[in-house]
Amino acid sequence: MMNKPKPFAMIREFHLADWFTLGNAVCGTGALFAVMSYLQLSDPLHLHFASGLIFIALVFDILDGRIARWRQKSSALGRELDSLADVISFGVAPAVMGYACGMQGLYDRIILVFFVACGVSRLARYNITAETLSAGGDKVKYFEGTPIPTSLLLILVLTIAVSQGAIGSQLWFGTVTLLGFHLHPLALMFAVSGSLMISRIRIPKL
Repeated sequence: MMNKPKPFAMIREFHLADWFTLGNAVCGTGALFAVMSYLQLSDPLHLHFASGLIFIALVFDILDGRIARWRQKSSALGRELDSLADVISFGVAPAVMGYACGMQGLYDRIILVFFVACGVSRLARYNITAETLSAGGDKVKYFEGTPIPTSLLLILVLTIAVSQGAIGSQLWFGTVTLLGFHLHPLALMFAVSGSLMISRIRIPKL
């Protein structure tokens, strides 16, 4: 007879690093809730909470890799967990925060969707090429395209804008109308970030 799986068998298989990866995902999800609270209450403090949680997510993202190398325990499950958590914290959350800050025109939304799609594509490419890029070792030598956590630069810009009240109708660089639809030029930073993620430029991994 086949052995009956133990309760929470999947959780039992998690390594220590995987729990830090989940911390990344939790922070990213919390940031999304904070942005939704801002959209409901119009209190900019919630946007500061969101940006703070995304920066904490980066700390978890850094620690999970270091812990995995320290304990010399990594797995395909851990790699997939890391990518999924990164999509939430450094892909979806920054895009949603950009929307909440005022990038709500049709062209803005297209750019924000493009940014998230680039982040997802970049992580998928990394997952299928990680073994090749590591040259047979246990560590990737370089990244192809900018890593998705570089979206923290976008969060930094938005956080400064929130601090200065430059959100909504006061968003920096104003609004451009094309064919009856609106574009906030500041949203173009998401287009640049997304394009760099799916580029072939090589960035050494420290």
